[in-house]
Amino acid sequence: MRTPLEESVLRRIRPREEVRAQILAIAERLMAAVDRSEVAQGMIVGSIARNTWLEGDRDLDIFMLFEPSLTRDELEERGLALARGIARDLGARFREKYAEHPYISLEFEGLDVDLVPCYRVTDPREIKSAVDRTPFHTRYISERIKGFEDDVLLFKQFAKAGGFYGSDQMTEGFAGYLCELLVLHYRGFSPLLQAASSWRRRTFIDIEGIAEKSFEDPLVVIDPVDPNRNVAASVSLTRKFEFVELARGYLKQPTISFFEPPPPNTMGSQEFEDAIRRRGTRLYGLRLSTPPYIPEIVVPQLRKSLRAVKGLLERSGFLVNRVDSAMGERYCLLLFELMVDHLPQVCRHVGPPVWEADNAAKFVSKYLEDTLSGPYIEEGLYIVEIPRRFTEARDLLASKECLNTGLGKHVKKSMEAGWEVFQDGECWSAEFSQFVSDFIRRSSPLVRIRRVENGFPPARDTSSDQSLN
Repeated sequence: MRTPLEESVLRRIRPREEVRAQILAIAERLMAAVDRSEVAQGMIVGSIARNTWLEGDRDLDIFMLFEPSLTRDELEERGLALARGIARDLGARFREKYAEHPYISLEFEGLDVDLVPCYRVTDPREIKSAVDRTPFHTRYISERIKGFEDDVLLFKQFAKAGGFYGSDQMTEGFAGYLCELLVLHYRGFSPLLQAASSWRRRTFIDIEGIAEKSFEDPLVVIDPVDPNRNVAASVSLTRKFEFVELARGYLKQPTISFFEPPPPNTMGSQEFEDAIRRRGTRLYGLRLSTPPYIPEIVVPQLRKSLRAVKGLLERSGFLVNRVDSAMGERYCLLLFELMVDHLPQVCRHVGPPVWEADNAAKFVSKYLEDTLSGPYIEEGLYIVEIPRRFTEARDLLASKECLNTGLGKHVKKSMEAGWEVFQDGECWSAEFSQFVSDFIRRSSPLVRIRRVENGFPPARDTSSDQSLN
């Protein structure tokens, strides 16, 4: 039984019948164009096919199913040729995109349409690429979703407003297919929230009881069409428990704020600088040119590089409070908040115990010269105090030492061409103003909602920009 609040939300997010009819007519037209080629079969997939898309969404996915006897190169060549021909016949602007293999994205009748080639396989165990699995997902959900479509809409809007919707590398959240499976498993939106409010660190769901392997992810939902795949592999531990927190908050005190994105709360440069000064920490940013690759490739490498540079700072004696990274169109930014950015000249280095004769002798021999003190013995261990190589964090971050850490491949290549080091207020820029504002004002999604409802300045999470229409 849905509440009046949920019914009012549904009236705003449920696609209107005339819009539904228009989009389905366009889909039929595109599928007919694929079928006329007599080399592939057209199929509508995704949320539009399953009647689980939100009002305002304009993404239409048409798959072109080719015979599995084709080689991978033949599939790509013929698929792109067919898609280009359809786009030209429609007079639509288009461009090639790349996922596991290339496809065509075009704009037509106000829709963003993807024409994706895949193999027409009859058994999901015989798929040759990840996209071959998608038609099976569409059939599985379509056969079971009737009666739960509105519950899916509510959950998707809840997830978008909460910032945990999307399986992309930036979001690390819940894909649309995962939302549908969770609603089906728990039999509705409210039962899902009730169950999620009690989730622990590890959660395992196997709707069909077919799992053939184990997973260590925080949330495991076995794909009903593939016993060796975790649909929730993209969900990070942070995103999982942001959802848990929101579920508890909504069950205790449901309001419209759970279905609406937070209001913009971007700091100006002076406000940002004042906020850093009040914190008493030091903020440093490394800015590099964005590598010419899609976010799915660049973002994991940014995070790997962030961890590597953080390790360098900590090994050098600089205490790190928090870090984060962002990918922009022109630049990427690695952000580090340090509790201290200046260290004394002396660096204490602990050596081996005296009773390890060979190691002890090597240690003493190594540090006979150029020490500030020692080697000396303390509690049975050799200690030496040597001059610190970097006493200023900025000097370390500007040095070639950063290139000798475990940077991501494409990030390292970009940084080899040069990078910039920013400090405190210099980290603010128009491109990253929202990112650095959220970094300073970080809060959990429920805390953000309660602050807004109580008239306090909101701390905004930028994972979602979806709003009610």
